[in-house]
Amino acid sequence: MKAFISDIHGNLEALQAVLADIKQQGIEQVYCLGDIVGYGPNPRECIDLVMSHCSMTLLGNHDQGALFDPEGFNAPAERAIFWTRQQLETGDPKRNELRWEFLGERPRTFREGKFLFVHGSARNPLNEYVFPEDIYNQRKMEKIFALVEQYCFQGHTHVPGVFTEGLEFISPEELNFQYQLGAEKVLVNVGSVGQPRNGDPRSSYVTLDGDKLTFRRVDYDKEVTIRKIYDIPDLDNFLGDRLRDGR
Repeated sequence: MKAFISDIHGNLEALQAVLADIKQQGIEQVYCLGDIVGYGPNPRECIDLVMSHCSMTLLGNHDQGALFDPEGFNAPAERAIFWTRQQLETGDPKRNELRWEFLGERPRTFREGKFLFVHGSARNPLNEYVFPEDIYNQRKMEKIFALVEQYCFQGHTHVPGVFTEGLEFISPEELNFQYQLGAEKVLVNVGSVGQPRNGDPRSSYVTLDGDKLTFRRVDYDKEVTIRKIYDIPDLDNFLGDRLRDGR
């Protein structure tokens, strides 16, 4: 049994709650699909937890933004990235060196049998968004599915659900939070640990037991994270406010 997490975005309280839920189920193999940092107030602590708990971790676009100059980010996201970079340059130099090395060594894709793991999409592993409404963009979806052997797990949009090759998007609620993998090609978005955007403020992640997927939702003390964001001038208040309604 494995767990797949993504888009932590420096939200320590959410990550701790998710890891506790994973441990309670006896799951020892955890894959992280990127964006450990960005937006949230605890980038160092989140990197440390991912380093110690995840057996595979991909590079996300915000992780890359911290490593290099951020490109394509809106103003609040860019300010958050520069603040994150400052946090990774202060404190224990040896520990920070390990964190930088860890981020810098992250791959953009990972393959395991018929499974492909990316942050964005199979076509553009770092930056391409695959939104639910993209099922109406047949050309885009066909090009992405052509690059997927069987199953692709991804994040980036913060919206969990299953995309089928028949151009359907099925939300976790419509699936009763479970999905059986079969012969059909699918893209599975595991949602976001640290900044959900599907109208449910709880953290989202996915487990895989044989061929059975389960979408998990975990509550955490959002107000603690929100207060931390409010207390940091370089992090816009709305980055905290949006945690309350998961938008």
